[in-house]
Amino acid sequence: MRIKMEERSLRITGADKTFFNKITNTLTRILIPTKIGINGMFISMKRNSVIKAYENYAQNSGNYDNEQIEKKYDTAYEAYLGSLDKYVMDSIYKKVKNNTATEFEKNALSRYYEVTSLKESEYIEYKYRKQKYLIELDYQGIRSEGKEKILEKYHKFYLSKMDSLYKAILKNYSIKVADNTNQYDATKEWIYTKIFYTLEEYIQNILALKIETNYDESVKNIVSEYEKYETYQVGKLDTKDNIEKNMILLGISRKLFTHSLPLVVAEQCYEKLLKDARILVQDTKIAPKRERAYSMLINLIEDYNIQLLSTKVYWDSPKTKETYKKFWDHYKEISKLKETDFIEYVKQKEILFIKNDMTKLQKEKIDYSKIIKYYKRKLVDYGAMKQIKNTYQSKGKYVKIKEVV
Repeated sequence: MRIKMEERSLRITGADKTFFNKITNTLTRILIPTKIGINGMFISMKRNSVIKAYENYAQNSGNYDNEQIEKKYDTAYEAYLGSLDKYVMDSIYKKVKNNTATEFEKNALSRYYEVTSLKESEYIEYKYRKQKYLIELDYQGIRSEGKEKILEKYHKFYLSKMDSLYKAILKNYSIKVADNTNQYDATKEWIYTKIFYTLEEYIQNILALKIETNYDESVKNIVSEYEKYETYQVGKLDTKDNIEKNMILLGISRKLFTHSLPLVVAEQCYEKLLKDARILVQDTKIAPKRERAYSMLINLIEDYNIQLLSTKVYWDSPKTKETYKKFWDHYKEISKLKETDFIEYVKQKEILFIKNDMTKLQKEKIDYSKIIKYYKRKLVDYGAMKQIKNTYQSKGKYVKIKEVV
C-alpha cells in the first residue's frame, strides 16, 4: 500500500510539473511588483537622507569643523547607492528574467552590465561610471513619475554629484593621454573618442539641466557656445560636422573642466582634431565639399593657436616658445587691420595660418603632400607665393624643378 501511494505521489508530481511551474511563475510575477514597492520605499528613505546630508554639508562647507558633517554625507551617499544597486539586481533583473520588464527596464539592465564590464580592465572608470549610472537611473525614475517636489529638492545634490563624477572620469582619461609610458601610448585614439563622448554626455545631460534650472550663474557665460552645440543636434552629421562639434565641445571644456582636462591634454585633443581635419581636406575630391572642409580647418587652426596656445605657460623647449611668439606678434599686427580693412584682415590671417601649418606639416611623419599642394595653390591665389613653370627644356627633354616661393 505504501509503495502504491509513493508511486501515485510521484506520478502526480511528474504529470503536473507544467502546472506547478505556471503557478510558480504567476506567484513570481505577483511578488515582483511588491518587491519593487519595498525597494521604492527603501530608496525614498535613503534618497531623503542623502539630500538632507548634502544640504547640511553644502551649508557648512566653509567651516573648519566640517569633517564630521562630510563623513555623515559620505555614509548617507553610500547607503543611497547601495539601495539603488539592490533595486537593479532584485527588481529589474528579475523582471527582465521573467519577461515582464518594460523597455526602460531592459535598457537599464543592459547599461548596468555595460558599466560593470569595465570592472576588470578599467576599475577607476568603472567606479565612477557605476555611481553615475545609479544616480541617473533614480533621476530618470523621479522625472518619469512627475514628482516635481522631490525633483526640486534632488536637483542640487544631483548636479553637484554629477559634476564631481564627470570631473573624475575626465581626469582619469587625462592621466592616460598624458602618460607616454604605458600601453595607451600607441592606442590613444580610443581615449580621445571617450573624452569627446563624455564631454557631449555632460553637455546634453548636465549643462542643459543647469541652464534650464538656473542652477549656476557661471553657466550663463557659456550659453552662446551651448547654443552653437545645439545646432549639431539636428540631422545626420558628416565627418566635417563631427569635427566642428568636437571643436565646440573642447571650447566649452576649457571653461568647465580646466583642472580635470588640463591644457596639455586639451592641446593633444586639438591636435587630434587637426589631424582629422587635414586628412578630410586632402581626401575630399568634390571641390565644394573640400572648400567647406578647408574653411572648417582654418577655423580649427585659429581656435588652436589663438584660444589655446596663447594661454600656454610651459613649453617643451625655448625654441618652440620663440617660434610661437613670432607667430603671435605677426597675428597681433594683422589684427590691427580688422577695424580698417576687414577683407584684408581675413586674407592676411588666412595666409599666416596656412604658412604656419605648412611649416608644421613638413615635420610630420604622415604624408600630407596633397594638403601642402592645396595650401600652395591658395597662397598663389592670394599672391603670397609665386608660381613658375616646374619644368625646363634641356637637350630636347623636359626636366622637373622645384616650385619656388
